[in-house]
Amino acid sequence: MLSQPQYPALAVDAACSGNPGTLEFRAVLVDSPTAVNSANGTQIFRRGPYAMGTNNIGEFLALVLGLAYLQQHNLSWPIYTDSVTALAWVRQRKCKSKIVWGKQNEELFLTVRKAEDWLRTHTWTTPVLKWETRLWGEIPADFGRKG
Repeated sequence: MLSQPQYPALAVDAACSGNPGTLEFRAVLVDSPTAVNSANGTQIFRRGPYAMGTNNIGEFLALVLGLAYLQQHNLSWPIYTDSVTALAWVRQRKCKSKIVWGKQNEELFLTVRKAEDWLRTHTWTTPVLKWETRLWGEIPADFGRKG
């Protein structure tokens, strides 16, 4: 475990209203200790809303899209997530959600399949790391909606 995050880095997070519910996810740049304590980091991407999703699916998609972004831009930064589930799914190269797929969430289903295809057809050396919320506070990509 690191005593502080590495810089620069990407931080990813998701927010879901309900389970399942309306889902969105994003990545922000973490370029300094100041950015760690701010919800105002430079947003690199934001996707959604998707109907009938889950937070775990959003965390998975954010991580995969973050890996693709870093690779596409030839950046060797680490990527952080606070989701143990998303870390496991990326290592397994498979979204293991038990959600029921149907017409309402077809767009999300297709996005998940595309992410899984990317994981199967690409390799990466990007460090994929767990954000240590207890030590560092909320992940900078957090949507700030916790009640």
